[in-house]
Amino acid sequence: MTTTMNQLLDSVRVPPGKKIDLRNDYDPGSVGQFMSKQDAQDALSAGIQLLAQQQDKLYAQNTYALLVILQAMDAAGKDSTIKHVMSGVNPQGVQVTSFKVPSIEELDHDYLWRCSAVLPKRGNIGIFNRSYYEEVLVPRVHPEYLERQQLPPVLNDRDIWDRRFREINNFERYLFDNGIVVLKLFLNISKEEQKRRFIGRVDEPDKNWKFSAADIRERACWDQYMDAYEEMFNHTSTPYAPWYIIPADHKWFTRLAVISAIYETLDRLHLAYPKVTKEQKEALLVAKAEMEKENGDAAGEKKKAGKRRGKNT
Repeated sequence: MTTTMNQLLDSVRVPPGKKIDLRNDYDPGSVGQFMSKQDAQDALSAGIQLLAQQQDKLYAQNTYALLVILQAMDAAGKDSTIKHVMSGVNPQGVQVTSFKVPSIEELDHDYLWRCSAVLPKRGNIGIFNRSYYEEVLVPRVHPEYLERQQLPPVLNDRDIWDRRFREINNFERYLFDNGIVVLKLFLNISKEEQKRRFIGRVDEPDKNWKFSAADIRERACWDQYMDAYEEMFNHTSTPYAPWYIIPADHKWFTRLAVISAIYETLDRLHLAYPKVTKEQKEALLVAKAEMEKENGDAAGEKKKAGKRRGKNT
């Protein structure tokens, strides 16, 4: 990708071990130093092709897996970002999982269980639309949700969030040590832009289905969510699984930044197609010769059949 996008990614990466101020350090409306929307769309088209090449190598090499975690407030554009960014890749090697409110079965397990069950296999890209990070966000804003998790009383204490941050960091270190690379993206939409998109969902009939009263209730908790996100970033952006806070007020720029982050992450793996050994190459040449012989035999039989028909006439 371009130097401009690499510089942007450096600016939106949450430095491990450093405390950030989400509201003041990261501008949801930023477009970096990009020239125009059209330039960004052209770069996105090129990026889609480059990502397709990287994904093909990832699939063929079958050594690493990539887990992309998308977190955001409502209307930040997670679904449309996935749709556009992954439009050029082989769907056989990509799985998207959206996590809703935990089911009864899921609540009977630990909070990492449902995500662990759908981790990407080697050679694949897995995308989590929301993730286990919901468990250090939503229950902090709505403590009553924590009661549904049926934790032992001694573990439902003031230290629960620090424990969960530690558990998540350990889990992601475990994934990294087993070849599953974790890329975490927060689509950072402003409250004003969220309002504009919500109104659009009401005004446009084909978007009515996207809107619910729950969206407004969650919007009323905006400041509490920003506080929870900020603490989450400060505790869980690590060298092996960093957070990127992607400006999300302009969808055209969001998509370009996301595909740049995915491409850069894959590029650092130095992916390559598997090398063919001398023995394998020889076997391929033998197979090729046999197939070419089939064509020759078929042509010979066709010629003989033609001569027989000529004699009969």
